[in-house]
Amino acid sequence: MTDAKIENVSDTARWVALYRAMESERPDAHFRDPHARRLAGERGEQIARTLPGFQSGLWPMVVRTCVFDELILRAIERDGVDTVVNLAAGLDARPWRMKLPAALTWIDVDLPAILAYKTNALAGEKPACGFEAVAADLTEASARRALFARIGQASRRALVLSEGLLAYLADDEATALARDLHAVPAFRWWLIDLVSPKLLAMLNKRWGASLEAARAPLRFAPPEGTRFFEPAGWREAEFRGTLDEGWRLKRHMRGAWLLRLLGRLAGPEKREEFRRMGGIVLLERID
Repeated sequence: MTDAKIENVSDTARWVALYRAMESERPDAHFRDPHARRLAGERGEQIARTLPGFQSGLWPMVVRTCVFDELILRAIERDGVDTVVNLAAGLDARPWRMKLPAALTWIDVDLPAILAYKTNALAGEKPACGFEAVAADLTEASARRALFARIGQASRRALVLSEGLLAYLADDEATALARDLHAVPAFRWWLIDLVSPKLLAMLNKRWGASLEAARAPLRFAPPEGTRFFEPAGWREAEFRGTLDEGWRLKRHMRGAWLLRLLGRLAGPEKREEFRRMGGIVLLERID
């Protein structure tokens, strides 16, 4: 029988791939990822069955995927993005499942084992655009900077993705990553997901023990929100609250109507705090 424990941070990619498979199999799916169940594999299924509150994590992951999809396509069509750099890409299959222009360059960056697993699982499948897989440990600063510099020399207007990455970083690690990205002039936009300290505490209460055992604790939730990135050269261009987007997409938690009502009854400051508990953020570089 497959081991159901999360052994390392790469195992969370199987968990998220299963969420994408579950959405894809709905008759009213917002996206279709025909590769997701294959990528999740038996191990992804086993992990899901043992995680506390697995089902409760479905709607925010689907919302995050949908909003990332929307903002990626908009950046390509409206802003002329020619390169997408997907940091800690995991088992994301956007180059194979999305309608992307052939002239686009898509670069997946992740640890060697997870990239090898994905490459093998998708062998024979043709991506819609130019695709490159780069095996790299993003915690190694010198290698990271060299990679960013190489990509920057070959691109003109790049969008960087870090979907599901920042939550695992310490504050100083997030700052160092932000500064290294800003050092590359071609990196114009950075698309991230971000949680508040209150939401981080809730997530750790639910999944903290499983992630701690895998040496992949959730850590990053700056109290100042997106202002955290300003000293490193990035400012908020757009914020999409997960709760609001879930309501729009009809993928939300039970009782969401009550939370929305309570939010409307609260004062402006509390309402904004509630709206920003978690969300998807498009950052733009400060020149």
